[in-house]
Amino acid sequence: MTPIAQILAGADRQDHGFSATIPSDWMQGRTAYGGLSAALALDAALALEPDLPPLRSAQVAFIGPLAGRVTVTATKLRRGRNAAFLQSDVTSENGLGLRATFVFMSALPSQIAHEAGERAPIAPPRPDAELYTGPDTFFTGNFNFFDSGAALAPAEWLRWARLRDAAGLGPMIELMAIGDGLPPAAFKLAAERATPLSSLNWQINFLVPTPSTQDGWWLLHARANSARDGNSSQRMTIWNAAGDPIAEAMQSVAIFG
Repeated sequence: MTPIAQILAGADRQDHGFSATIPSDWMQGRTAYGGLSAALALDAALALEPDLPPLRSAQVAFIGPLAGRVTVTATKLRRGRNAAFLQSDVTSENGLGLRATFVFMSALPSQIAHEAGERAPIAPPRPDAELYTGPDTFFTGNFNFFDSGAALAPAEWLRWARLRDAAGLGPMIELMAIGDGLPPAAFKLAAERATPLSSLNWQINFLVPTPSTQDGWWLLHARANSARDGNSSQRMTIWNAAGDPIAEAMQSVAIFG
């Protein structure tokens, strides 16, 4: 297990980003786990501009495989009075692997105050609950997971997850790293569990400026309502341990078989 803070601490910093090595225990097949790559992209963006307002949205394109030594480069697209748009590219010897656009925005006075998001449907695991983790040779070895056994739709996941070591990480870096921790929901529809699936695009909106939770637990939900012709669209939600909705997201997923 390699903590993300350790990867960042060992990075070679430059003016507009850094170079770092992705350990083998953060791989998923021939590419790095997408949540880690997105977290690295966000770290570079946060370091580029001083005094950024809270992160409100991220658009992440998973363009190609990333492995080994990677270079993360951040660019300011625009910064206005209330909002800042920053872009980060992550490249390796295979070329561009990820491009992310981050939107940071200050709170604004508004006559609208509306909350209709559902609260977490299940409670976090008890301290004595039986947890599971993945193998040390796969990115899931860096997580603890807990399934409640709740009844789910055919293409749906609902799972508590936490990083085994989140020390030294800001809350948004932690959420970017953990928010993509579920398998694609369409994976549950595959007759052969070896069917390869790959996330293409991830749009995530953060509902609170400074998310927090208890004991590192975040409830992850993903549900695919459409999967055909080799493509699936899924909706995703993240709650904290208190049951508060923290983020809403969508992903487009390629199905190779």
